[in-house]
Parts: sequence; C-alpha cells; structure tokens
Amino acid sequence: MVRRIATQVHKQASRLLRANYLKKEPVWYKAVLDHPPLPLPARAPSVRSAYDLPEVGTIFPSTIKHMVSRRLHPSPIYYIEDAIRRQFFQDHPFEAFRPRTLLEDAEIAPEHPISGKNWTRLRQHGRNPSSEDAVRYAVNLYEEHEVPLNDAYSSAVAQFRSLRSEHDVASTVALLEAESLGIEFGATAVEKNFKKEEMALDTWKDRPELDASERAARKRWQAIADRETGEWTRGQTYTRLWQEGVRPTYMSVPEEPTVPVDPLPSSAPANGAGQQKRNPLDFMGLENRT
Repeated sequence: MVRRIATQVHKQASRLLRANYLKKEPVWYKAVLDHPPLPLPARAPSVRSAYDLPEVGTIFPSTIKHMVSRRLHPSPIYYIEDAIRRQFFQDHPFEAFRPRTLLEDAEIAPEHPISGKNWTRLRQHGRNPSSEDAVRYAVNLYEEHEVPLNDAYSSAVAQFRSLRSEHDVASTVALLEAESLGIEFGATAVEKNFKKEEMALDTWKDRPELDASERAARKRWQAIADRETGEWTRGQTYTRLWQEGVRPTYMSVPEEPTVPVDPLPSSAPANGAGQQKRNPLDFMGLENRT
C-alpha cells in the first residue's frame, strides 16, 4: 500500500476492497468507519519534516521555510489617525498626563459645525485645543485640503503649541489679577494630598499609647510595668524605696476577698469561743488546714 495521509487510510482501504485487491476486510475497518478521524483544516496539510523529504541536493533552512504552505491571515487594519496620534504623543509626552473627564453612559457629542473644507485653522475649534483636536486637524488638512502629510502635521503642531502657550499666559495673568484683588483660592489637589499624608503620619504618634492599652487589655491579670523615662541609678533608687517600705508601682495592692464566706453553723460557740482567728485574705481556709 502506498504512503497516504493518516486521515485517508480508511478511504484507500475502501477503494482496494471494491477493486477486489484486498480479499478480506482489515480488523480495524468497521471501527474506523463507525468513528472516522477528524478532517484536516482547509489549506493546512500536514507538514513533512526534512528527514521525510526526498533528498534533492542540500536543503537549507531558508528553503524549508518557503516550502511550507502559507496560511491565510487577515490584512492589517491601518488608520492614518493612529500614525499621527502616535507621533504626536512621542513629541508631546506630557499631554498624556492631562486629566480628562470620563462619563459613563455619555452621549456621543455631535460633530463640530466647522469641518471639511471650512476648517482651515485650529483656532476655529476653540482657543484651548486638546491633543485629539490637533490630530483631527492634521487629518483634515491631509484629506480635504490635499496637503502633504508632513506639512499637515507640522502646521497642526505649530498652531497647537501657539494656542496652548496663549492659554497658559492668559491663565497666569488672570490668576495674578485675582490674587491682587484679594481673592483666596482653595487648596489644590497637591495640597489636599499632602494634608491627607500628614494626617496619616500623625496617627503614628498615638500608636505607642494604643499599643500599651491593648497589651493591658490582653494581660489584665498580669503585672505590666509602665515605662518610666528617668535617670539610671544602677538600682540604688529601687533599693532605697525597698528599705523605706515603698511598694513598687507595678505590684497590685491586695484587696478584700470578693468570694463570700459561709456563715458559721448555729452550734458554733458564740463570741468566738474556741474559734481560731481567721485571716481575711485566706478566704479558702488554707492556713488552718493540716
């Protein structure tokens, strides 16, 4: 049997059976007919390796690359606006950091009434143009006025820079005039952020006190020594206070027992006759236990 693709072996066996070349059906024939292999995709036949190809001189990697059948690929989508926009942001990188308002479910703004042949100057769309206005103006000069692309981009960038500089100068002068008249402006976004940062740093000042209160709450029945910031006396102050009978501040003062004591039975002698003196701190009666 000649060499065939793996997915066509059962078809070749069918032709050989019809021609009585094969006298008996192969064992696998019925099973393959019930479950035929998946067909190969269109224009994608199995690629044979260099070892399987016939020996025709010397085969270089470049030759093998051209022998492989090329698959169909979609054509690249190209818009002239993308090329101009990419070049514009390369020349003006800080324009990408200007804040822009993004509204959800916002309606598409209608097209500006001045467009096409009537749009000859960038100022016609406002004295404070955006980067997108400059890109559209360059495209309009290239498509409507048949200006070369390099000249259209240069003209759009020059008018954009002049209008932006005029706007910055006008804003600075207006600010100086307002301050000279006594107008007080609110805090800027940078000042607000600095204020929030200072408030967050101030919370660290109270952290040691909060930590001490938390430790005291967790260790309610343990002795916690307060941190005293004083001069180190090598234990002389502690010895002097001990000799004077001053109790340390970190020791708890014993209090009266909170557990009630059972009353004496009626048969007990009155006025404490025959009764031993009881320590008020020994509420469990451990001293008299033998």
